[in-house]
Order: sequence, then structure tokens, then C-alpha cells
Amino acid sequence: MKPFRIALILAFATLIASSALAQTRGTSRIAGKAVDEKGQPLADVVVKAQKIGMTDVIDGKSNGKGEWMIRNIAGGEWRLEFSKEGYATQEGKVTVPDDGASPGVTVTMVKPAAPAEDPTVAINAEIKRAHAIGQSGDTAGARKIYEDLAAKHPTVYQFPFFIATTYAAEKNFEKALEYIKQAGEKDPTSVDVKLLQAEIMMELGQKAEAKAMLDSIDMTKVKDPYPFINSAINMVNDGKPAEAVDALTKLLVHFPTNASIYYYRGRANIAASKVDEGKADLEKFIGMAPPESAKEVAEAKKILEQIGKK
Repeated sequence: MKPFRIALILAFATLIASSALAQTRGTSRIAGKAVDEKGQPLADVVVKAQKIGMTDVIDGKSNGKGEWMIRNIAGGEWRLEFSKEGYATQEGKVTVPDDGASPGVTVTMVKPAAPAEDPTVAINAEIKRAHAIGQSGDTAGARKIYEDLAAKHPTVYQFPFFIATTYAAEKNFEKALEYIKQAGEKDPTSVDVKLLQAEIMMELGQKAEAKAMLDSIDMTKVKDPYPFINSAINMVNDGKPAEAVDALTKLLVHFPTNASIYYYRGRANIAASKVDEGKADLEKFIGMAPPESAKEVAEAKKILEQIGKK
């Protein structure tokens, strides 16, 4: 025999369950119809009815005509839920009269909207296609793709930069400068934009403006030192070799393994009458120069030979 206390608890629990069930059952009913977005009957829609404040759930399902019915329920306010695979779940409430039927409930099941397609996938595919066309030599064709993308996606700020590269490749530096300035307005912190603008300015003879642009760049974010090397070459050509040496020395802090910097600093040192320093730079360059620098290596050896003769 079970202990008295346990038996009492079990009996009480049974009483509670029976009482709750009694509050959801009665002589009333809810009926209705399930249709799709076109108003066509929809079969096999699962209907769940739950009386407000109760935990019991009574199930039903629509037939081939879309009709459904929940029978033998108590009057009161009921929560309804309609579900079917491939459709968004619908919810609602209905008041059921005692000993009668609620007004017919028609539910329209709607298929969930497809997630919006991410436009960046198509944009990146077009950019990749334009890059390939541009590399093949058809810069005008590449530019047309960029221009079409810019018209279609005006909030994407990278297109003026890409358009500027096509004009620069064609040596149309005036148009290139026009578009790179637009790119700078849209993305004023971009290092790539500043570097390209500086190079274009140098090609147009705007050396002071180009140097000011380069001086504004955070060197820790620079990956390509060649615009800075070109700026130093301009300094040498303008009769300012000492300034070129200083600029290249600073550049070596960030690019210590770049052989070209030693080559041009060596030439700048010699132009500044610092022959020993220039000789050391050129010798270091020869020792670390990559195969593609064969022309510069030959020139460095020629300069060193001339220095030796003196």
C-alpha cells in the first residue's frame, strides 16, 4: 500500500487535471475554412485551439474542401493557431458562445516571403568581370561596367575609384583625377584612394599636391611603397636629393626588405654628394635585389664602377 501522503497528492493531481479538462469541454464548436492566397481551399491545415487561461490544446485539421471544425468545447474565449508546411503560421482569437457555434472563421494561409537577395553577390561578380576585361586591355569596356553599376547602385561608393583606374590606365589623367576626387569625397579615409590620387597628381605635374597627399597617409596602413618612391625620385629630379634621402630613410622603417628603396636612396645619396652612403646603399641593393630588378642591378653596378674609377 502506498503511503497515505503520496496517495493524497496523486488523487489531488488527478482532481486538478479532471477539473481543467472539464473547463475546456462542452457542447459548443468552432468551424471555419482554410484557403490559400488565391482563395482556393487548402487541405491539411492543422488547427490548434486553446481556451484562454487553460493549458489543454485541442487539434483539428482541414479537409479537402478546406473546411475544419473543433467540436465539443466550452464557451468562452479561445486562441487559434493554423499551421501548414510551406506556409506562415497564422494566429487569432474567437469568442465561443455557450451551447452554440462561433461565427465561421476563415483563415488565409500565406507563403512566407522569400528572403531578399543580397545585391553584393551580383555586384562583386560584375566587378570581377570588369577587372578581367580591364586586364585584357579593354579599359573602356571595364569602365562601362563600372558606370552601369554606379548608376544602378548609387550608394556603393567604390565605383568612382574603379573608373579612375581605367582612365589612369589610358593615361587620361585629367579624367582620372576627376573621378579619384569623387572617390575621395565618398571615402576620405581610404589609403588606396589617396595613393592613386597622389600618383595621378604626380603624372599631371602637381608635385607639391601629391607630396601633401602622401604626407597625410598613415604609413602603418600602406602596403605599396612605390608612390612614395616616385615622390622621392621627383625630389631628386627637382634638385632636392637630401630631401629624397630623408623620405626614403623614413620609408625603409616600414619596408626594410624592399630592395628598390636602397637603390633609389643610393642614387639620392650620390646626388647629395654622400658617396660613401650611396655606395653602401647600392651594394646592399645588389645583394638583395630580386630577379625582376636586373636592369636596376646593372645600372647600380655601372654607378659603383664609375665611383671606383674616381
